[in-house]
Amino acid sequence: MNKFNSSQNIGEIVVEFPKAADVFKAYKIDFCCGGNRSLITAIKEQELDETEVLDRLNKLYKNIAENPGANDKDWREASTEEIVEQILYKHHAYLWAEMPKIGRLVITILKVHGANHPELSKAHRLFNTVKTELESHLVKEETIQYPAIREYLDSNDEADLDKAIKIIDELKEEHAGAGNIMKELRIVTDDYKIPADACMTFESTYAKLQEMEDDLFQHIHIENNVLFPRLLGLKNAKRSNVG
Repeated sequence: MNKFNSSQNIGEIVVEFPKAADVFKAYKIDFCCGGNRSLITAIKEQELDETEVLDRLNKLYKNIAENPGANDKDWREASTEEIVEQILYKHHAYLWAEMPKIGRLVITILKVHGANHPELSKAHRLFNTVKTELESHLVKEETIQYPAIREYLDSNDEADLDKAIKIIDELKEEHAGAGNIMKELRIVTDDYKIPADACMTFESTYAKLQEMEDDLFQHIHIENNVLFPRLLGLKNAKRSNVG
């Protein structure tokens, strides 16, 4: 019997089985910002073969289940503090460290190869847009939401929880915006296809952009599909206790 079916929510599938993200990335199915949709909705929108997608997903699950050491961490089982540390010290730290480096690579290949590759001008514009937006986003999370979460964990004060929850919708909109730009970058670069006249720097730039996409999508997935629902669940539990 298959583990997953197309009526299930995309984000919930990845929460339960993190390696599903690899399958969804292969089919360009959005599992972070678009994780609140059913899988069948995405399959129909993108005119994919439902049987093929499910077969690949369920075969991978079976393989991982038989080799549990190869599985990714199940963030549902992590404490809220552990999730906070993962986001801040892995994903945020990655973006702060790598975006300036990637920016320098992008401008370098634009200068060297831009005349023969007009797509690089578009890639440069898109990267700088997402970099600027993400910098503002990270600051907002690091100065408002994550301090509030930590305050709540220490105090159990509902006011701190409310502060953390208050900006969830705003953060999710920003996640969607950044995710859409990264998708557009992939389209502009033809799935980061390396042209015949590319130099080592060209290849390195495209590799780093793909690395950033992978890290960002995992980052957004953990927040949208694990952390934010958990915070909202804590709020609902407090309401129930009061009632």
